[in-house]
Amino acid sequence: MQCPNCKSKDIGKIGVNQYYCWNCFIELSISKGIMNVHQVEEDGTLSSLDDLFGEDERIINM
Repeated sequence: MQCPNCKSKDIGKIGVNQYYCWNCFIELSISKGIMNVHQVEEDGTLSSLDDLFGEDERIINM
């Protein structure tokens, strides 16, 4: 798996279908073959970054 934001492969698994990029510090989740990208805010909440990436960039080929 490759981070759609920084293209790093330094991805760690943090839960079921949930991953974290250790290079740019974003959280990734996978649902129905589509990667959802979130920024972790200071208070721990997640803000969606999906609008920054095209759907073709977020498709996961398994």
